[in-house]
Formats: sequence, C-alpha cells, structure tokens
Amino acid sequence: MERNMLSRRAFAKGFTAVALTGALGLAGCGNSSDDAPAAGSTAASGDGTTYKIGVLQLTEHTALDAANDGFVKALDDSGISYEIEQQNAQNDQSACQTIAQTLVNDGCDLILAIATPAAQAVAGATTEIPIVGTAITDFAASGLVDDNDAPGGNLTGTSDMNPVADQMDLLQRLLPDAKTVGLLYCTAESNSDIQIAMAEEELDKLGIAHERYTVSSSNEIQQVVESMVGAVDAIYTPTDNTIAAGMTTVAMVANENGVPTICGEVGMVENGGLASVSINYEELGYRAGEMAVEILTEGADPAEMAIGTMTADECDLVYNQQTADEVGVDVSALADEGGKDVSAA
Repeated sequence: MERNMLSRRAFAKGFTAVALTGALGLAGCGNSSDDAPAAGSTAASGDGTTYKIGVLQLTEHTALDAANDGFVKALDDSGISYEIEQQNAQNDQSACQTIAQTLVNDGCDLILAIATPAAQAVAGATTEIPIVGTAITDFAASGLVDDNDAPGGNLTGTSDMNPVADQMDLLQRLLPDAKTVGLLYCTAESNSDIQIAMAEEELDKLGIAHERYTVSSSNEIQQVVESMVGAVDAIYTPTDNTIAAGMTTVAMVANENGVPTICGEVGMVENGGLASVSINYEELGYRAGEMAVEILTEGADPAEMAIGTMTADECDLVYNQQTADEVGVDVSALADEGGKDVSAA
C-alpha cells in the first residue's frame, strides 16, 4: 500500500478533532534506564535512552497489519532507539486482556493498541502508561477518551473513521439500479455499529432500502452471506475486523451469485470486494507512530493530543477489476477518475 506523502506537520496541525506467542512469557518491557519516562516527561532524542514499546494487535488482516507496519516505520524514521514486543490476540477478547495486563506488568514505556477491543483492554489495564491507539473508528463513542478533541487521559491515537457518505455515493454510482443494500457486520464490534448507522442515514437520503445482516463470529459469515443472496442487490460492509478477516468467504459467496460488495477498506477489495473509498492504513499507523515519538521524546501529554482522522480527500479510490468482471459491473469510470485496480495486489 502506497503511503500518503502529505506533510507530517500539516497532520499535527490540521487533523479533525505475530500470532499469540507466549502471552504469559513476553520479553520484559521495562525501560533500560531506572527512570522510565511517562506521559508528560521529557527524554531528548539521541540521549542514549532505549524505549520499550509493547504492541497489542487485535487480529491479523491487511488493514491492521498495514497500520502496524506504518507505526514501526515512523519509529524507524524518527531515529529513536527502541525495543518492541509484538503481540496478536487472534481476535480473542480474553487474549487481549491477558496480553494487555502482561505488557503493563512489564513496565512498557508506551503501548500501541491496534483496533478498539485491543485499546479497551489496554485502557482497562493501566491509567499511567501512555497508550496510542490506531484503527479505531470513534475513540469517544467507544469509551476510550472523554472527548476526541481533548482525550483527557493517558490514551490518544488515530481514527479510521470512514468517509461513509462517499462510500454510499460510490455504491449508487456503480449500482444505480440497486434497490436494497444488505449491511454486513459483526455485532461484537462497537465501531461497526457506528459506521452502519452512518450508512443507514446516507442510504435513507439516497432513497435506497437497507437491511442489517449480522454475525457474532467468523464461523457465521458464509451462512449469513448465503441468506443475503436473492434478498439484496448489493452488500456494504464497513471496516469490521471480523468481516475483513473473513472477506474471502464473503466474496466467494457474493461474487458467485452476482452480488457486488462495497467495502470499508482496500484490503477487503483486494480479497474480492468490488470497490471502496479507503483509508490508507499504513499512513494511519505512521501518524500514530509520530504521536508516540512526540510522547516519548518531547513530553507530549496524550490527554491534550486530539484524536487524528483522515479526510475523504486523503483516502484512496480502489476497485477490483476481476470482481467487477465476475459480477458484471462497469468500473471504467473509476479508472478515469484515477482509481487503482487492486485485483492483482
């Protein structure tokens, strides 16, 4: 995924508002010096400090992996010395809690939480260690901060709030005859509820009927998508981690039956969805990494660091030509608009 090369400083000023390996046997995350820096303290870059950073990623799929990669790249680009402990909860809530508590007990200088359940687990384990979250739709609505503009605690980060209105506009342009849209998401993810409600509001404005189709786990995806065949003209699925991880199953059923899927992000399009106006997750993670560096080296206080978001203009227009051919949808207009075909990604 190509990282957006927008000015980093413009981001700071212009933002609105590996497998679960040994969770109980993590390498210690204590700082190499006796005095570990906390939120509000100052450690000058290049002073010999090696920072200990813990990472808790909810699950493995393209978007979250890209956010993780972007975060690490920002650390590397900053020139700081650090040790990082990567942990993946494999979409298991109890594993999130176990890993979060272990990272806290080991005294990490900062913890990166990728996706809402991961951030909720870490926030529940510490009110002192700085936490940077990313790939989280609405920090305030998820109970992670007091306010997205003024978090008020030890947690801040970057939001993957989607340009849902633009995605619904894309759906209507590509599928002008669609009368009913099936909204597919996992009920266990609060971020999905937020995006689905936004999609419903936009579809109402467009005069398109809609119906919710939900799963509680990945095991239900195939059956639920099969139930949509013949009942809906198109599917919309937001940046839902469960659906993203199971997107090949969604595409297998939907595409075979000629039901196009508009997706929340590029990885889902790569795995068989039709198109998206997509957040660039590597860039999102990079910006979270920049925030982490400010906290560690400049004494920035997470309580005063507004949650960062990306505008629709910063998002990527993507489509899958192979899927378009399979479901019989003309996407040539997207190519003319500078959209990227990710079918060969």
